Amino acid sequence: MSADAESRWPEVARDYVQAIADTKLLLGQRYGEWMLKGPNLEDDISGASNGQDEIGQVRQLFRLLEQQGVDRDWLETDREPAEYANAQPLDEEAEAWPTFMVQVALSDRAAWLLLDAIQHEDFTGMVQKMGEDEYFHLEHHDARLETLAVDQPEAVEAALERYFPGILAFIGPATHDAGEDPLVEAGFTDRAVAEIRGAFREHYVDLFAGTDVTVPALTDDVPDPDEWDEKRRRSGDGHIGRGVADQLQGVTNREYVIE
Repeated sequence: MSADAESRWPEVARDYVQAIADTKLLLGQRYGEWMLKGPNLEDDISGASNGQDEIGQVRQLFRLLEQQGVDRDWLETDREPAEYANAQPLDEEAEAWPTFMVQVALSDRAAWLLLDAIQHEDFTGMVQKMGEDEYFHLEHHDARLETLAVDQPEAVEAALERYFPGILAFIGPATHDAGEDPLVEAGFTDRAVAEIRGAFREHYVDLFAGTDVTVPALTDDVPDPDEWDEKRRRSGDGHIGRGVADQLQGVTNREYVIE
């Protein structure tokens, strides 16, 4: 059922929520890939639980998007790889444990901060419940990153340098401040992207204080606002691979679907 004119979100809000949902969808995928490859059983179990939580949240967000007129079949099974709006760091599977932890930690926290900024009535109660799940995700990430920052600081810092620009693009450009953020102007969010960017970086500065890990600087030209794609929340033409899209859409298992 589509929303009527009075309850319809502005297009920029639909894009915003889809980007959060797609990022959670890819988080579920990446958690699944590493479910049996963590350094210990605790990490494997935590990753499996996190992945399950993310997919459950995706279903709720997809339901809201469907109510806003977004085709459910397109969301779930009919998209091309370039039509996914996930955070750029999740485009590819990480090749090592420290890289994976930075990849999912940055993406999960950024998605949560964007979700937590929504103040629309359609999300009443939902964001609070999702926050209860996210608390444990983010606590686990931070604990693992603190340990890795001591044991493998070079690997953590290299992953931060690799993924930080893409995460800043996902959060949004510095030009979206309190006076210029279209979602704040529309009354859909209660804080500007510029504020979220600052809070995001400050969290990791505090987390890595006293270690040899340096967090990348927060520069106003990352992403370049002239090159930033607001719909996909990224710069450039990158996207997930065809094989990953097929897995997300269950292409190889469609013959076993029970009607």
